[in-house]
Amino acid sequence: MAAEKPTTHAHEPGHDLHLEHEDTTIRFLHGVIRVAVKILAVLMVLVIVWGIGDVIYVLYQRLTEPPFLLLQINDIFATFGAFLAVLIAIEIFINISMYLSTNVIPVRLVIATALMAIARKVIIFDFERLEPEFIYGTAAVVLSLGITYWLITKEPGKHL
Repeated sequence: MAAEKPTTHAHEPGHDLHLEHEDTTIRFLHGVIRVAVKILAVLMVLVIVWGIGDVIYVLYQRLTEPPFLLLQINDIFATFGAFLAVLIAIEIFINISMYLSTNVIPVRLVIATALMAIARKVIIFDFERLEPEFIYGTAAVVLSLGITYWLITKEPGKHL
């Protein structure tokens, strides 16, 4: 995956928090926002570590209950959901890190994270209890995100 090239001009989209702004108030406020984003990065790391601990704890609980060392299908799906939640948190942390290093929102990574999040939901769906409209709506979101990801990652000039 090619890194998105940061811009250096204040008027270009996605480069809103540059610290070279001519207005000192705006420059100060941009600095405050950058500190807030750094705090979010630290908090996200704590969420990731907590999530890993939760996955370990849940697996331990499920494996030590009768039947010993066996997982039911619901346990496996719950474990998959917990794993994917941690992976999504890691993707969000990467989004935050890229933003801090470039001041550009990594759109491709955001779309990929959204795809992973919706895939997590699909994996843990209880299809027997869901209304068809909800499933169709989810399918529309998956298709839309998939098309969006394809459009922003395809090389210019290449066709189907």
